Amino acid sequence: MSIVYEGHVIWAQVDANMHLRHSAYADFAAQARISMLDSLGLDVKAFQKLHLGPILFREELLYLREVGINDTVKIHSVLSKSRPDGSRWSIRHELYRGDGVKAAIINVDGAWIDLFKRKLGALPEDLAQKFMTLPRAEDFLLEE
Repeated sequence: MSIVYEGHVIWAQVDANMHLRHSAYADFAAQARISMLDSLGLDVKAFQKLHLGPILFREELLYLREVGINDTVKIHSVLSKSRPDGSRWSIRHELYRGDGVKAAIINVDGAWIDLFKRKLGALPEDLAQKFMTLPRAEDFLLEE
C-alpha cells in the first residue's frame, strides 16, 4: 500500500526535447510528500505552529522512462526507512505515467528542523506516532 498523489504535466515542466524536465520530477515528489504529510494532519499551519519543517539531506532520482507534456502522473509514496521516533526518515516515491509505466524512482532522506533554533528537531510524540503510521515499503528498515 502507498499514498498516491496525481498531477498533470504542464508546459512549464517540459524541456527543449518536450520531456518532463529533470527538476520537475523532484517537484512532483516534493508535492507528493507535502500531500502525504497533510493526510496526517501535518499541514503548513501545523508546521508553523510547531516552528518545525521537513528538511532533506539527500535526494536521488532514477530516470526510467520519458514523460511527456499533458501526461498525467501518479506518484506512489512509502516510508522506506525511519528511526522509531520518526526523527530521521527516508521516503521512496515511484512516479508512473498515465499509461501505468514506471517512469522514475525518487528516494529522499530527511528529518525535521526547528525553524527558530535552525537545528534538527523532532515531532511531538502524538504527531510522531501518526508519522509512523505511514504506509511502509516492503523493504522498510527501522533504524536505531
